[in-house]
Amino acid sequence: MRLHRNLCFAVIDGLTQIFNDHQYADKVIQQLLKRDKRWGSRDRSFVAETTYDIVRWKRLYAEIAEVKEPFDRDNLWRMFAVWATLKGLKLPDWKYFENTPTRKIKGRFDEWSKIRAFRESIPDWLDTMGETELGEALWTKEIAALNTQADVILRVNTLKTSKDQLQSELFDLDIETEFLKDYPNALKLKERTNVFTTEAFKNGYFEVQDASSQLVAEFLNVKPGMRVVDACAGAGGKTLHIAALMENKGQIIALDIYANKLQELKRRARRNGAHNIETRHIDSTKVIKKLYDKADRVLIDAPCSGLGVLRRNPDAKWKLEPQFLDNLKQTQQDLLQQYSRMVNVGGQLVYATCSVLPSENQNQIEAFLKSESGAPFSLIKDQTLLAHTSGFDGFYMALLERKP
Repeated sequence: MRLHRNLCFAVIDGLTQIFNDHQYADKVIQQLLKRDKRWGSRDRSFVAETTYDIVRWKRLYAEIAEVKEPFDRDNLWRMFAVWATLKGLKLPDWKYFENTPTRKIKGRFDEWSKIRAFRESIPDWLDTMGETELGEALWTKEIAALNTQADVILRVNTLKTSKDQLQSELFDLDIETEFLKDYPNALKLKERTNVFTTEAFKNGYFEVQDASSQLVAEFLNVKPGMRVVDACAGAGGKTLHIAALMENKGQIIALDIYANKLQELKRRARRNGAHNIETRHIDSTKVIKKLYDKADRVLIDAPCSGLGVLRRNPDAKWKLEPQFLDNLKQTQQDLLQQYSRMVNVGGQLVYATCSVLPSENQNQIEAFLKSESGAPFSLIKDQTLLAHTSGFDGFYMALLERKP
């Protein structure tokens, strides 16, 4: 593969925004891909995947390149040279790559790869915490899996089409997909491509949603005609899945503290043909109190560290800090204490996170059940989804029932 100057410059510009301006990688890459209308799919793929790659391996590449933050542009070019060398690419005769020590790079890679925190390119504190919570063997496998590139998984919108019909329609566009065993509404792309430009997406026939994430709505045991509360709905990925499972019958109340996310949910619901969703902005405690004892099902898709989705958000590990994680755990318990009160007698609650840490998952459920608010609830079942065993994102789900 030959390196093209304008594509490489785009990557360097993107890394500057992500590392030095602390912008979110997905937003930066979204903007980068609009830079040049002449770029084809291969060009856009190079920019996106190379940027993500260097973000993912920031610590390792910086150590090999012998550069430290904050990175100036020369530092970033050195890290780019490390990436290209390790990929086996020939460096062009550009001034940015003068005196690049190719053999030294490979030797330093072998040297630093012996240490897990460098090999997996994560902060020391996170490596220590992961080993403490999961054990050395399990953490070593899991963090390695979380550093692989995520597959593109579609969730078929059964309000508008079927899995067979969608697969056939995409096949006609030269987009090949395959079924996934035990994931009833999932299609996996055989090759990465931009599915958002297809008429099938514009018509609301599918959403892009990881296979593990698709299991959360299934875990909630919803049925048509129920009143369901999605208490941390965000932009509504799981809300839309719940609507499909309920066949547009009954009521879904989508709550969130961010009004702009609920606006996005409304837009997506229109495209999906989901008509049983009502959005409510949590601008005071009254919004929650009005729903006390009113819901057959409540989903708390809690804010979390996001460690389970590092494959698609590799910059998250550089934004996390121990104090922030402690605050998150307090928020998670607060949500369980408050939002559980919306469940009616005999109703059920699902607590879910996209984290693999027991302190955010099982420990939170145990603490809740021992509390006064948790006394009326019993744990029906829980499930931890690990990336190294499933091949998909790391998730946790617990199903609780309010006893009569």
